[in-house]
Amino acid sequence: MREMLSDRDNETRITTACLLAAGTGSRLQPLTHSIPKCLTEINGKPILERLISCLREQGFKRLVVVVGHLEQCIRKFLDDCAGDLVIEYVRNPLYQTTNNIYSLWLAGSEIQESFLLIESDLIFEASLLDGLLIPDKIAVSRILPWMNGTTIAMDSSGDVAFFHKTPTTPALPKIRVGHLRDSAYKTVNICSLSRATWSHVLPRLEQVIADGRVNEYYEVVFAEMVDDGSLSFECVLFDPDQWYEVDTLEDLPGAERIGRRIGRRITRPARPLLPASLSAAETGS
Repeated sequence: MREMLSDRDNETRITTACLLAAGTGSRLQPLTHSIPKCLTEINGKPILERLISCLREQGFKRLVVVVGHLEQCIRKFLDDCAGDLVIEYVRNPLYQTTNNIYSLWLAGSEIQESFLLIESDLIFEASLLDGLLIPDKIAVSRILPWMNGTTIAMDSSGDVAFFHKTPTTPALPKIRVGHLRDSAYKTVNICSLSRATWSHVLPRLEQVIADGRVNEYYEVVFAEMVDDGSLSFECVLFDPDQWYEVDTLEDLPGAERIGRRIGRRITRPARPLLPASLSAAETGS
């Protein structure tokens, strides 16, 4: 069983975030013809406003935003609503022909510290970030029918065993790396990276870009590094009733339902998952 306090838990809490907001949001057209995806309104409030509110509530000081599509709209919006959060911009000039791996690689020029990586199409209860304020953690959720995209398997220590890119509910192998706690969890597209981890991730991103794989998702690099043992993520479980990802027009009703729910609930903070082998006596329950 892993020690309850690892070296990565000794780091100072994270106060820098990186937001990837360069994409065209093509699956949300026609809304994204005139506004960037992150300014889509959920219950009358732009996604970006919700994100900024969550970051400020959690004590973040600095936000690096990778922009591209309709970047002037994002800049103007943040000028008005960022408050005391220091905003710095990285421009992705190739946003129309590249994916988020390219945006994350570009952000490397501005980030040399531990940080929270977050995508700009998420709504969630602010307290869920509690478990991600120390690196190296990744937000995951039990899979519901509306979810699709990257999934992971978790080992018995509560760490990512491997990434698996698949639509919705996957058919994962029962055993691949050690003892798997469960077959699959959906990634929430929020993770925290220590400075040391980031220093290892950046060269791998560089190599993928150099190979011309600019249309990949950054999870491809995470997956390769987890497989070869050079990256380790501790899972933080998000309640699927307290977050939503907005990709398409069909997602809007679900996002508004979750938005109303998290607006009126007192929620329990997300926590790193305890090893399955811990007994009730060990956890104090």
